[in-house]
This record gives sequence, C-alpha cells and structure tokens, in this order.
Amino acid sequence: MTAELVRGQNHPLSQVRLEVRVSAGRPVVAGATLSDEQGRVRGVEWVAHPGAPTLPGLEVSKQAAADHRLAFDLDALPGTVHRVSVLLALPTGVGPARFGAVAAPFVAVTGLDGSEVASYTVTGLDAESAVVALELYRRQGAWKVRAVGQGYAGGLAELLTDQGLPEARRLADSIDEAVAQGLARSVSAPPPRTPDADRSPQAAASALGPDQPYAGPQGASGTVPPLQPPSSSPYDMPGGQGATVPQPGYQGGGPAPTDPPGVAQPAAPSTGPVDYSHPRRQTSAPPPPPPTGPPAPPGQPARPVAGDATGWSMEERLYNQVWGMFEDLARTAAAYRSAVDFADSRMEQELDRALSDSRSRIGGQGDAAREAARAKHADLVDQARAALDRDLAQLTDEADVVEPALPAAYARWDNPVWHGYRVPMEIPMAVRLGDLRLPESEELSIPMLVRLPLERGLWIDSGRAASADSLADSDELRRLAMDTAVANAARLLAVYPAGEFTVHVIDPAGSAASSLSPLVRSGVLDGPPAAGATGVADVLARLTQRVDLVQMAVRAGAADSLPPGLDTAEQLLIVNDFPHGFDDRAVTQLRYLADEGPAVGVHLMLVADREDAAGFGPLLDPLWRALLRLTPVPDDHLADPWVGHAWTYEPALVPPGSRVLQQVLSQVAAARRPWNR
Repeated sequence: MTAELVRGQNHPLSQVRLEVRVSAGRPVVAGATLSDEQGRVRGVEWVAHPGAPTLPGLEVSKQAAADHRLAFDLDALPGTVHRVSVLLALPTGVGPARFGAVAAPFVAVTGLDGSEVASYTVTGLDAESAVVALELYRRQGAWKVRAVGQGYAGGLAELLTDQGLPEARRLADSIDEAVAQGLARSVSAPPPRTPDADRSPQAAASALGPDQPYAGPQGASGTVPPLQPPSSSPYDMPGGQGATVPQPGYQGGGPAPTDPPGVAQPAAPSTGPVDYSHPRRQTSAPPPPPPTGPPAPPGQPARPVAGDATGWSMEERLYNQVWGMFEDLARTAAAYRSAVDFADSRMEQELDRALSDSRSRIGGQGDAAREAARAKHADLVDQARAALDRDLAQLTDEADVVEPALPAAYARWDNPVWHGYRVPMEIPMAVRLGDLRLPESEELSIPMLVRLPLERGLWIDSGRAASADSLADSDELRRLAMDTAVANAARLLAVYPAGEFTVHVIDPAGSAASSLSPLVRSGVLDGPPAAGATGVADVLARLTQRVDLVQMAVRAGAADSLPPGLDTAEQLLIVNDFPHGFDDRAVTQLRYLADEGPAVGVHLMLVADREDAAGFGPLLDPLWRALLRLTPVPDDHLADPWVGHAWTYEPALVPPGSRVLQQVLSQVAAARRPWNR
C-alpha cells in the first residue's frame, strides 16, 4: 500500500534498489546529493546532476524534463553516505522562475517493478526556484524516506550552500550550463512556414512530420515544446491514476501528442531563448517590486519594511513576510539550541578526557580542568546567545513595522484597522487565529495565519490537561474556550463578503448563552442556537444533507442542478460542550462532516474537553485527529516537526471592555440583510 506522505513524515523502505519518479508538469532539473552523518556534502563528487549524472549507487537524468526517473541502489552507496537528498530546480532563463507559478511537483518512490512505496506532493512553494523534495536516510541499519519540501529562493546555489558544499556557486553555474546545452539539444525545429494563401489548419497539420511535436492551432504563439520522453507511469500527476501532463507550449484542444521513444531530434537554429511558459498563464507584467526602506548606516542591518516579501498584492506580500518571520524565528531558535547542546556535549567530552586519569581527579590539576571546561562552555553559550539576541532584535523591529500594516484578516483585535472596518468584497488569502512564540522569545510573537478556505476544522480545548499551568478552574476554562470560539467565528464572518459565510450553533444544554450573546444579538447567525436532542439532530441532518448534495453535484459536473433553496455559502458549525447531548448517530454525523465537509464548504468548530469524551473510547479518535487543536489560554502544544519546536499558541481574543466586536458584527449583519430577504 502506498504511503502518501506529508511534509516531515517518514516511511521505512523495504527495498534497496528503487526508482524516484518525478512529475512536474513542466521541465525541471532533477539531481541528488550525498551527505555524511552530519548532513554535509563533502564535495562536488557527491552531487549527481545533468553534467555528472552517475555516481556509485545512483543515476539521474541528463537534461531538464517534466517527468524524471532517478535510479538508486542504496547498497552500492559508499559506507560514509548516510543521507541522499533528491533535488528539483527550475531551469534558469526559460519559463517561470518560481515554483509558485507552476503546478506542485509530485514525487513517488517505487520498486523496480513499478509498485509505489511512498509518494509526496511538494506543496506550499512560492518564490523558491529549488527544493529538496525527498530524503533517503539510514536509521539503525535500515533505510527510510522522508518528505522534506524545503525550498530555496536563491536556487541551487543557496540549496547546495545550505548542505555545506564550499563550491556551491560554481557547481550551480555548471549545472545551469549543462541544462542549457541539454535544452538546446532537445528542441526540435519548427514546421516549415507556407505562403499566407496556403496557410490553413489542414496545411499546418500536414506539414508536421512524424517526429515533430504539434505547436498548437494556427495563429497561436510560436512556442515550440521540448522533446520529452513518454512516461509509462500511471501516476503522472497528483490528480490521480491515469492523468497525463500536457507538454509545455501545447495549445491544442485535444490530447497533447508525444514523440515516439528513441527518435533523435536535430538541433534547432535559435534566434533567442525558447519560451516554455503556458500561453494561458502569461501575464501582462511581472509583480511590482516590493517596497524598500531607506539605506541603513554602514555596519547596521537594513531597516525592516512592511510588505518587502514577494507577491502580486500587498496582502500576499504581508502573508509571505509573516511566514518568513516564522521561519526565521524557528531557524534562529534551532541554531541556538543546537549550539547549547554542542557546548554541553563538548564540556562533557573535555571533562571525561581530562579526568580519565585517576591521578588527576583530585587536587589542583582536576580543578583546573573542570574550570577550563566550564569556561569554554560559558563562552560558547554566550556567543550563541549573542547571535540569538541579535536575530531576535531584528525580528522584533520587523514585527513592530509589520503588525500595524496588517489587513483586518491578519490583524489583532486591538489593531486600529478594525475601527475603519468595512465588509470586504473578496475573500482574503488567510485569517489570523492567534499568535505563536517560543521560550527563547517570550516578548516576540508571530501571527498564526491559516489559509482560506479552511482545510481542517478547529477543536477549542476546554480541558485542564492542556492548561495545567492556568489558574482558571474548569468552569472558567469552558467560558474562555467558548469566548475563543466566538472571537474566531466573528473574525471569519468579518473577512468573508456578505452572504458568503453562514454560522450555525449547537448548544445542547444552553450553557454558552453569555458567550454567544454577541452573535445572537447582532443577528449574524443562521438561526437561534440549537438546544436539546431534537435541535442537535435537525442541524446535523441539514448539514449532512448539504454535504451529500454538493458532493453529488460536483462529481456529476452539474453544479446548476442544486436545489434552488440550498445555501451555497461556506458553513461553520460551532458545537459547545461536546459530546454531552450527542448520541452515537450524532457523533457519526460529526465525524462525517469533519472528514467530508471541508472539501465542499462545511467546517466544524468543537468546544470540548478531551477527557470528557474518553467514555466513547476510540470512536472519537479519528475526529480529534482531523481537527486543529487550539486552546483558550497560552499553551505549548503546537509541534513543528521540521525543527522539533513546541510552539506556544496564544488565542486571538477581544480585549476586555472593547466594543470592536459589536461594531464589526453590526456591519456584518447590516450587509447580510439584503442576502437573507
């Protein structure tokens, strides 16, 4: 059975002779690096690329292509190799320069018989032009594969530098040169042009030889696709088995033809670079350059500027900048922790070495050895702390600039942007659900932005287990949890256009009346909170039926056949005090909504104590795993598998005494009234 990996997940390999198949939808450069136990690439002889496609135990493609097969024999690798990284990069000078402008690459590890072992779709890339897709590594005498997805905006040079290769820039230039030569060899000559009087679709089609790719209908742009080897893999795209990838530059209405295998194409006389970009994805102009701040004094870091990341709009730039700050904080904290661990290990080794002789364990010699080891340890820790403080100071300066510039969807409730709030006309890229920080940066927090529409439901944990340090009692935690749910629901209502987001509430015992009063009084709810077994069953039945109807319409390609009274807006169901008041049928319906709802616009927000649901046994385990857990008080429960951090999450609550929530909800309710008539 194929393991569909997500970023950071690993899977054991039962075979040592493997293939890694890459499907990217456009020409990419594929390569691999070998690294030792510390993750360092020792030299250029440990890099397989189009200019040097063969190393002991592995072979890569000699040119850029939309589909690749990389061959691996892990037993044939040198004994000093502990990790093999599969690299993908966009060719320089042709087509898009960033992975965010192309389809997400799909990578599969297969046996020699074609059976898939693991697969990974490299998502979340934007400005990066090179990426470490997969990693094959030794662990306790066995091999495993890990989905990495680490992108680099600086291309292959930055990627290779990060892996410790001193000659990274020179090697990246030689790879680009080898790829450019391969692309020139792979481009076939265009069909001969006929006189204008004879130019017709039939004449153009007849002019094509059996080894010449089709260049599109007459009158289309004259881009010529490169020759690509036909793929025999049924997994050409992550969209499913049997999907095929059109050749770059293809513009016809039917299936894109492929060249017969083994046909050598003559080199084409070139008058300029070949444009491999899809004609329907071309834009009139590249995104405008990000703003720049005034020049910094000599020896000082550049002053931060809000929106200096890449993107087509200020909203996209700020989104990318926020997550760039998140990554910077993760990296600098990881570097500090690694340096402290190294200092501790080095001090222990020096003490063991100095005191291994029993004659030096006591007396002045032993005391001097201990003092010298502690002094070196303190010096290393101080250097690491100084580097951390420098990075934190820069990030704090950037946060002070970015936070006031955030739009309402990204801003805290105390941001002045909410005082000028107007119901938006478009759905934003993301929404803020709280803040994240690390123990090394108590004064610095990073906005936790979640992309819209929501891909997972939310579980607001009202239990004591996750909040052991909190002084609030169980009743207070339940109230805070419901306040958190209301604040998040109000924010979602505020960032969606009028009529495009609907909120339902289930409160079986009516215990959340005070917390729900802002939503009830403003009239933004679809109806009064459902109470009792009858109310619970009615709301769940309606939402379950909506999911079924939309799924059937989508699968049949008949969206216009939905019932006229069906609410096509995004739906959010808030459930208080779960699972009290729910029978087995209601629990099963909730599980169905959590699994199938997000794909068709139905989302869950449960306010629940995990311990209270223990009586249901393993029945609810899939439900908890499907939801994103949040807490009503700060708690370090969000794990980051990439660098091993446990991030402290702090909810985005409305400041006490503030009327901003009522003002925003009143505008939302006023904008919704015409839609509800």
